[in-house]
Parts: sequence; structure tokens; C-alpha cells
Amino acid sequence: MGEYPVTRSQDRLVCVVVTYNRLEKLKVTIRHLLENRAYLTALLVIDNASDDGTSAWLEQQSDPLLRVIHSKTNLGGAGGFELGMRRAQELFDPDWLLIMDDDAWPDAGALAQFHSANKTGIAAIAAAVYMPDGSICEMNRPSRNPFWQNDAFWGALTRGRAGFHLPDAAYGGAPVDVDVSSFVGFFISRAGLVSAGLPNPNLFLYGDDAIYTLGLRARGERLSFRPDIRFIHDSSTFAKGERRFRPLWKAYYYQRNLLILYRMAAGWLFWPVLLVILPRWLARTGAHRGERRAFLRLTLAAIRHGLARSTRLSHQEVCALARPQASKISR
Repeated sequence: MGEYPVTRSQDRLVCVVVTYNRLEKLKVTIRHLLENRAYLTALLVIDNASDDGTSAWLEQQSDPLLRVIHSKTNLGGAGGFELGMRRAQELFDPDWLLIMDDDAWPDAGALAQFHSANKTGIAAIAAAVYMPDGSICEMNRPSRNPFWQNDAFWGALTRGRAGFHLPDAAYGGAPVDVDVSSFVGFFISRAGLVSAGLPNPNLFLYGDDAIYTLGLRARGERLSFRPDIRFIHDSSTFAKGERRFRPLWKAYYYQRNLLILYRMAAGWLFWPVLLVILPRWLARTGAHRGERRAFLRLTLAAIRHGLARSTRLSHQEVCALARPQASKISR
């Protein structure tokens, strides 16, 4: 594990935001972050080759706190965070990095709470993330690895997801260590970065944050959930009751990356788990009317590459697999 000095009153905190074609949401996020300038050393925005006017708008901004890096291609969330975290280290040498999507921002007082918190011995911090209406954001609810703790394992067997994700009561309680968190309101220290390295950019989308934070914990580092550090996430990722991937190519990343995550989490128990999840994934073929062949092709490729823990397939090749008349890609 890394060396963790006693926390200073104001650590050098650099915020990294990754954006792609969500200009109106990005404007809101940047406004909130600039209102917190007293707590930030810099705000670094990675523009993932947006083509909706985001690049031009960012170039028009003159605030000295804001720095922009334009990627020539869409690197996905994983590639954007890898680029942003790497460049933030090179440009600013921060004590801590703050990571978030382009549709999230710190609630009033959140960054002040971060700076005043005792962070001694902590490699990373997960904020409490809420929807704009005040409800807990389910997609950002931290969890414990059920394969590392007996009570969480039994909870997963008896109550499913609710058995190992933090309960609502944790959002009003004391800080608690967790094993997995999202990249919305995620703080990581310099020592944590030395230990965990950078995210795998080839994961592209889905699960990259869970894989990264679980890897950090597997190295023996502490990840602390702090309910007093509140973030807002204006997310519209999941439509209620939606079982269809839109666009279809997302199915590949979702399934491949989850297999990689499950294998990290479960160890030797991964193989029994596999017998449960694969029939469920294959059953989703029926929800993709008009695209069933392409969905099945993507799913089989995801299973093959996930089991091999291979992330070499390029985004262009993944999109090609999603076309109705896709050619076979074997690697």
C-alpha cells in the first residue's frame, strides 16, 4: 500500500470531467464546478470527439480554472478517464483527483466536506450520489464484494442486489468502507493512483469504474463511502423497464466487461456464477426484435472475449459486429 500523510487543510484537488455530445448537461456541470473554484486547483474537461457543438463551446470559455483536452476520436468513458487522469497528473501533480461524468456535480458544501474530512489512511472516497429529485441514484450505489464477506454473500443469495449494495440507511450514517463504487463523485489520492495505476482504456464503456475500484481494493487499499459528501447525477441512462440496448453495440461492452468484473470478484466461484448469468443474457435476444442475429453475434463475442479477459477489439470492430450483415471477427 502507499504512504498516506496526515491530511492538509486544503489538498490540491483537480477535477476530471469526461464529455461526449451532451452540451446542455455539460454546461450545468461546469457552472456548478466553477462555483466551487475555492476548493479546486483545476477543472480538466476531456472532450471525447463531440460533434454537437461541445468542442466549439469549450473553446469559447476563458475561465483560467478550466482546461480542455480534445480527443481526436471517441475513447469511450474508460478511455476518457484514463486520458484525463493521466494528463491531470502530468499537468498539475495533484494530491487528489475528483472524477465525474458530464451530467453530475457536487451538491452545495460537498467539496468543503471533502477538504475538512480526515482522509488519513484512505486511498479513495466514494460520494453519496442522488438524483435531482433527491432520491438515491441506484446506478451509483456503492457495494461490497459478496465473495469477500460472508454476510454480503448470504445477502446476495437471499436478497439479490440489495444484499450487497449499501442500504438506504447508510446514506444517513457514518463513513463505511466499500469495495466497488462508480466514477461519479469518486476521489482518488496520489498514493491510491500509484497503487492502482490508471483505468484500462480498452474497456471503453460499462463497468470500467467497478473494475478499477475493485482492483484498488484487491491491492489492500481503503475505499471509503462518505455520506456527508453529496453529489447530484442528472442521469437518464436507464429507461424504466427497458431491456433493449440502444445503440446495439453497447451490448458487447456491457456483457464482456461484466464477465471480467465477475471473475475478479468471484474467484473460483466464477464458474458456477457463469451458469446462472449466461442463460439470462441469451434470453435477452428476444427483446431485440429486428436485431436478434446481431445481438446474438455481439453476445457470443462478448462471452468469448470476456472469458479470455481480452479487451483488444477496437470500437470500430465492435460497431461492425452490430451491423445486420456483419463479417465475422474472431480475435
